[in-house]
Amino acid sequence: DPAKQPKTIVDVGCGIGGSSRYLARKFGAECQGITLSPVQAGRANVLAKDEGLADKVSFQVADALKQPFPDGQFDLVWSMESGEHMPDKAKFVNELARVAAPGGTIIIVTWCHRDLGPSEEDLEPWEKKLLNRICNAYYLPEWCSTSDYVKLLQSLSLQDIKAADWSERVAPFWPAVIRSAFTWKGFISLLRSGLKAIKGALVMPLMIQGYQKGVIKFAIITCRKP
Repeated sequence: DPAKQPKTIVDVGCGIGGSSRYLARKFGAECQGITLSPVQAGRANVLAKDEGLADKVSFQVADALKQPFPDGQFDLVWSMESGEHMPDKAKFVNELARVAAPGGTIIIVTWCHRDLGPSEEDLEPWEKKLLNRICNAYYLPEWCSTSDYVKLLQSLSLQDIKAADWSERVAPFWPAVIRSAFTWKGFISLLRSGLKAIKGALVMPLMIQGYQKGVIKFAIITCRKP
Protein backbone atom coordinates (compact mmCIF):
# COMPACT_ATOMS: atom_id res chain seq x y z
CA ASP A 1 0.00 0.00 0.00
CA PRO A 2 1.75 3.22 -1.16
CA ALA A 3 0.00 5.18 1.58
CA LYS A 4 1.76 3.08 4.22
CA GLN A 5 5.25 3.29 2.70
CA PRO A 6 7.83 5.19 4.76
CA LYS A 7 8.70 8.69 3.67
CA THR A 8 11.55 9.24 6.15
CA ILE A 9 14.08 6.56 7.14
CA VAL A 10 17.11 6.42 9.41
CA ASP A 11 19.73 3.71 8.84
CA VAL A 12 21.41 3.20 12.22
CA GLY A 13 24.88 1.78 11.67
CA CYS A 14 24.74 2.40 7.93
CA GLY A 15 28.21 1.23 6.86
CA ILE A 16 28.76 2.48 3.32
CA GLY A 17 25.04 2.97 2.82
CA GLY A 18 23.87 -0.04 0.81
CA SER A 19 20.63 -0.44 2.77
CA SER A 20 19.90 3.29 2.61
CA ARG A 21 20.29 3.45 -1.15
CA TYR A 22 18.12 0.38 -1.63
CA LEU A 23 15.36 1.69 0.64
CA ALA A 24 15.45 5.15 -0.96
CA ARG A 25 15.03 3.62 -4.42
CA LYS A 26 12.34 1.19 -3.29
CA PHE A 27 10.15 3.68 -1.44
CA GLY A 28 11.25 7.04 -2.85
CA ALA A 29 11.93 7.98 0.76
CA GLU A 30 14.42 10.38 2.27
CA CYS A 31 17.02 8.34 4.15
CA GLN A 32 19.67 9.45 6.62
CA GLY A 33 22.44 7.10 7.71
CA ILE A 34 24.73 7.28 10.71
CA THR A 35 28.01 5.50 11.39
CA LEU A 36 30.97 5.95 13.74
CA SER A 37 33.38 5.72 10.80
CA PRO A 38 34.27 8.90 8.86
CA VAL A 39 35.64 6.66 6.09
CA GLN A 40 32.31 4.83 5.78
CA ALA A 41 30.28 8.05 5.84
CA GLY A 42 32.47 9.62 3.16
CA ARG A 43 32.33 6.56 0.93
CA ALA A 44 28.55 6.29 1.42
CA ASN A 45 27.99 9.89 0.32
CA VAL A 46 30.16 9.37 -2.77
CA LEU A 47 28.24 6.23 -3.75
CA ALA A 48 24.90 8.01 -3.24
CA LYS A 49 26.03 10.81 -5.53
CA ASP A 50 27.33 8.35 -8.13
CA GLU A 51 23.96 6.58 -8.16
CA GLY A 52 21.97 9.81 -8.48
CA LEU A 53 20.57 9.60 -4.96
CA ALA A 54 22.31 12.57 -3.32
CA ASP A 55 18.98 14.40 -3.07
CA LYS A 56 17.41 11.45 -1.24
CA VAL A 57 20.21 9.95 0.85
CA SER A 58 22.80 11.47 3.18
CA PHE A 59 25.27 10.09 5.70
CA GLN A 60 27.02 11.49 8.74
CA VAL A 61 29.27 10.45 11.61
CA ALA A 62 27.17 9.99 14.74
CA ASP A 63 26.73 7.75 17.78
CA ALA A 64 23.77 5.36 17.63
CA LEU A 65 23.47 5.65 21.40
CA LYS A 66 23.08 9.42 21.13
CA GLN A 67 21.52 10.13 17.77
CA PRO A 68 21.58 13.72 16.43
CA PHE A 69 17.88 13.73 15.57
CA PRO A 70 14.82 15.14 17.31
CA ASP A 71 12.16 12.89 18.81
CA GLY A 72 9.70 11.24 16.44
CA GLN A 73 11.41 12.09 13.14
CA PHE A 74 11.37 8.85 11.14
CA ASP A 75 8.64 6.61 9.71
CA LEU A 76 11.10 3.70 9.54
CA VAL A 77 13.99 3.12 11.93
CA TRP A 78 16.28 0.49 10.41
CA SER A 79 19.28 -1.21 12.00
CA MET A 80 21.04 -3.93 10.00
CA GLU A 81 23.80 -5.86 11.78
CA SER A 82 24.76 -3.02 14.08
CA GLY A 83 23.04 -4.03 17.32
CA GLU A 84 25.77 -6.56 18.08
CA HIS A 85 28.26 -3.66 18.22
CA MET A 86 26.30 -1.72 20.85
CA PRO A 87 27.73 -1.89 24.38
CA ASP A 88 24.46 -0.73 25.95
CA LYS A 89 21.55 -2.57 24.34
CA ALA A 90 18.92 -0.80 26.47
CA LYS A 91 20.20 2.63 25.43
CA PHE A 92 20.40 1.48 21.82
CA VAL A 93 16.78 0.34 21.75
CA ASN A 94 15.64 3.44 23.62
CA GLU A 95 17.23 5.67 20.96
CA LEU A 96 15.61 3.67 18.15
CA ALA A 97 12.24 4.20 19.81
CA ARG A 98 12.90 7.88 20.53
CA VAL A 99 13.57 8.87 16.92
CA ALA A 100 10.66 6.79 15.55
CA ALA A 101 7.55 8.77 14.65
CA PRO A 102 4.19 7.80 16.18
CA GLY A 103 2.96 4.86 14.13
CA GLY A 104 6.48 4.31 12.78
CA THR A 105 8.14 0.95 12.34
CA ILE A 106 11.36 -0.23 13.99
CA ILE A 107 13.33 -3.10 12.43
CA ILE A 108 16.38 -4.61 14.12
CA VAL A 109 18.41 -7.27 12.29
CA THR A 110 21.24 -8.53 14.44
CA TRP A 111 23.39 -11.36 15.74
CA CYS A 112 22.17 -12.85 19.01
CA HIS A 113 22.91 -15.85 21.14
CA ARG A 114 20.24 -18.49 21.66
CA ASP A 115 17.36 -17.86 24.03
CA LEU A 116 17.83 -19.41 27.46
CA GLY A 117 15.56 -22.24 28.55
CA PRO A 118 13.11 -21.84 31.46
CA SER A 119 15.53 -23.49 33.91
CA GLU A 120 18.68 -21.76 32.63
CA GLU A 121 20.26 -18.71 34.20
CA ASP A 122 23.13 -18.42 31.71
CA LEU A 123 24.75 -20.00 28.68
CA GLU A 124 26.89 -23.10 29.05
CA PRO A 125 30.60 -22.39 29.79
CA TRP A 126 31.69 -23.70 26.38
CA GLU A 127 29.13 -21.47 24.67
CA LYS A 128 30.36 -18.39 26.52
CA LYS A 129 33.96 -19.28 25.66
CA LEU A 130 33.12 -19.56 21.96
CA LEU A 131 31.28 -16.23 21.92
CA ASN A 132 34.08 -14.52 23.87
CA ARG A 133 36.62 -15.61 21.26
CA ILE A 134 34.44 -14.11 18.52
CA CYS A 135 33.98 -10.91 20.53
CA ASN A 136 37.73 -10.54 20.99
CA ALA A 137 38.36 -10.92 17.25
CA TYR A 138 35.54 -8.62 16.09
CA TYR A 139 35.75 -6.11 18.96
CA LEU A 140 32.20 -6.84 20.07
CA PRO A 141 30.62 -6.22 23.48
CA GLU A 142 28.68 -8.89 25.34
CA TRP A 143 26.00 -10.74 23.33
CA CYS A 144 22.30 -10.89 24.20
CA SER A 145 19.40 -13.06 23.06
CA THR A 146 16.42 -12.33 20.84
CA SER A 147 14.15 -12.54 23.89
CA ASP A 148 16.31 -9.90 25.60
CA TYR A 149 15.55 -7.52 22.72
CA VAL A 150 11.85 -8.34 22.92
CA LYS A 151 11.81 -7.56 26.65
CA LEU A 152 13.53 -4.22 26.04
CA LEU A 153 10.94 -3.31 23.41
CA GLN A 154 8.12 -4.37 25.72
CA SER A 155 9.53 -2.18 28.50
CA LEU A 156 9.07 0.83 26.20
CA SER A 157 5.42 -0.08 25.53
CA LEU A 158 6.07 -0.62 21.82
CA GLN A 159 3.41 -2.55 19.93
CA ASP A 160 3.10 -5.41 17.43
CA ILE A 161 6.43 -6.86 18.56
CA LYS A 162 7.49 -9.80 16.41
CA ALA A 163 10.70 -11.80 16.17
CA ALA A 164 11.96 -14.41 13.72
CA ASP A 165 15.03 -16.62 13.50
CA TRP A 166 16.73 -16.34 10.09
CA SER A 167 19.82 -18.31 11.14
CA GLU A 168 19.28 -21.20 8.74
CA ARG A 169 19.17 -18.87 5.75
CA VAL A 170 22.12 -16.74 6.81
CA ALA A 171 24.48 -19.49 8.04
CA PRO A 172 25.73 -20.37 4.49
CA PHE A 173 27.24 -16.88 4.25
CA TRP A 174 30.19 -17.79 6.46
CA PRO A 175 31.42 -20.85 4.50
CA ALA A 176 31.06 -18.76 1.33
CA VAL A 177 33.29 -16.04 2.79
CA ILE A 178 35.91 -18.61 3.75
CA ARG A 179 35.83 -20.09 0.25
CA SER A 180 36.35 -16.63 -1.23
CA ALA A 181 39.44 -16.19 0.95
CA PHE A 182 40.98 -19.39 -0.44
CA THR A 183 41.67 -17.75 -3.78
CA TRP A 184 44.80 -15.92 -4.83
CA LYS A 185 42.90 -12.63 -5.03
CA GLY A 186 41.27 -13.21 -1.66
CA PHE A 187 44.56 -14.14 -0.01
CA ILE A 188 46.36 -11.04 -1.34
CA SER A 189 43.44 -8.81 -0.29
CA LEU A 190 43.52 -10.28 3.20
CA LEU A 191 47.26 -9.69 3.58
CA ARG A 192 46.85 -6.09 2.42
CA SER A 193 44.09 -5.51 4.96
CA GLY A 194 46.43 -6.06 7.90
CA LEU A 195 46.55 -8.03 11.12
CA LYS A 196 43.07 -7.07 12.35
CA ALA A 197 41.48 -8.45 9.18
CA ILE A 198 43.56 -11.63 9.40
CA LYS A 199 42.54 -12.04 13.05
CA GLY A 200 38.88 -11.74 12.04
CA ALA A 201 39.30 -14.22 9.20
CA LEU A 202 40.78 -16.82 11.52
CA VAL A 203 37.66 -16.65 13.70
CA MET A 204 35.21 -17.29 10.86
CA PRO A 205 35.16 -21.06 11.53
CA LEU A 206 33.91 -20.26 15.03
CA MET A 207 30.94 -18.42 13.49
CA ILE A 208 30.17 -21.55 11.47
CA GLN A 209 30.48 -23.67 14.60
CA GLY A 210 28.20 -21.33 16.51
CA TYR A 211 25.47 -21.59 13.88
CA GLN A 212 25.83 -25.35 13.58
CA LYS A 213 25.51 -25.84 17.35
CA GLY A 214 22.64 -23.38 17.69
CA VAL A 215 24.50 -20.94 19.90
CA ILE A 216 24.48 -18.08 17.39
CA LYS A 217 21.22 -16.79 16.01
CA PHE A 218 20.54 -14.30 13.23
CA ALA A 219 17.41 -12.53 14.38
CA ILE A 220 14.97 -10.00 13.02
CA ILE A 221 12.83 -8.11 15.51
CA THR A 222 10.13 -5.68 14.41
CA CYS A 223 7.68 -3.45 16.25
CA ARG A 224 5.59 -0.30 15.93
CA LYS A 225 5.64 2.87 17.97
CA PRO A 226 2.14 3.74 19.21
